[in-house]
Amino acid sequence: MSQPFMFEKPVGMRDRLPGYFQAKDAIRRSTAGEMEKWGYLTIETPTLEYYETVGSASAILDQQLFKLLDQQGDTLVLRPDMTAPIARVAASSLQDQAFPLRLSYHTNLFRAQQREGGRPAEFEQVGVELIGDGTTSADGEVIALMAAALEGTGLKDFRIAAGHIGFVNALLVDVLGNDERADELRRFLYEKNYVGYRYHVKQLPLSTIDKNRLLGLLKLRGGESVLEEASALSSHPQAKKAVEDLKQLFDVLRAYGVSELVTLDLNLVMHMSYYTGIVFEGYGNNLGVPLSSGGRYDELLQKFDRPAQATGFGIRLDLLAEALQPSEEFPEPSCIVFSKERRAEAIAEAVKRRKNGERVVLQDLQGVESMDQLSEAYTDLYYYIGKKKEADTHE
Repeated sequence: MSQPFMFEKPVGMRDRLPGYFQAKDAIRRSTAGEMEKWGYLTIETPTLEYYETVGSASAILDQQLFKLLDQQGDTLVLRPDMTAPIARVAASSLQDQAFPLRLSYHTNLFRAQQREGGRPAEFEQVGVELIGDGTTSADGEVIALMAAALEGTGLKDFRIAAGHIGFVNALLVDVLGNDERADELRRFLYEKNYVGYRYHVKQLPLSTIDKNRLLGLLKLRGGESVLEEASALSSHPQAKKAVEDLKQLFDVLRAYGVSELVTLDLNLVMHMSYYTGIVFEGYGNNLGVPLSSGGRYDELLQKFDRPAQATGFGIRLDLLAEALQPSEEFPEPSCIVFSKERRAEAIAEAVKRRKNGERVVLQDLQGVESMDQLSEAYTDLYYYIGKKKEADTHE
């Protein structure tokens, strides 16, 4: 193994500079404030979890998990998502709390990436989990909250795609006969590789009618009228229920005033295998990938011995910051330059200004190599040098 270059970082790891951090921090405060208004309480879980519990329940591919051994020889993982850890907490530390639970979080997640992937292996996410409510009203609530959180950050012209994994599963199994044969088509849908999907369908030993049913799935995008077309594609009971769920969902979203932001996409398939019902993704301008996603997962909590229906979403802070395209320029602090004999006076002035909410830095004159260089770094310069204070901003 070759020695890493001095400035090289592990695959998928990134440095975050002050400009990005300030933009991201404003986003975090805005989204957290919105979630609190809706009654969601913040929770924090450990960075390290046991592989046998949270790691295996997370539905993240095994090769994407960061694994390590503790001193007892148990396999640990760096937290790859928050849904499984929160499910663990709901079934343990919060087991005496009555459902529904409304929980929110802001945390770093870790997923190992291949060298050619170009994706971050560590990223920040904010989100909510609504546990113990199996109604369509709960699905509508989390979608409306996600929309409010995105809008509150100043994001314009974003869209939300909503589908139902139950419909996709019912149609594929109804036509293909089993989950194993359906998995390959699900993979094409998840990757949004519709060319590959069409080609694969045409190669299947199926009747023309069944091939057309599978190809018809790709056309199920648009407004509520799509649901009538969906009903014609499959009479499977699970498909019928999915269509009814989506009809009710739109009634809920209309009541929240966000239905115009939502487009139906019935071939929407998520990367998490634990989703069981309504699923959704949020898209911002100039992004080729979803910046937020979520859905219903009614079977995950069974793995932690506290069965409950649940739904939730997560927002990627790095992608949201990219979609917002914040200015790289942030307000500069004022700079007070002082000589040794007037240090106490300069510090007192800085303390006063900071109490008034100003951003102020102090600079000892002995540490200044060039006043011109200092003028380039700070627009507002105040001098406490010698006997007289120059109150005016230095030009």
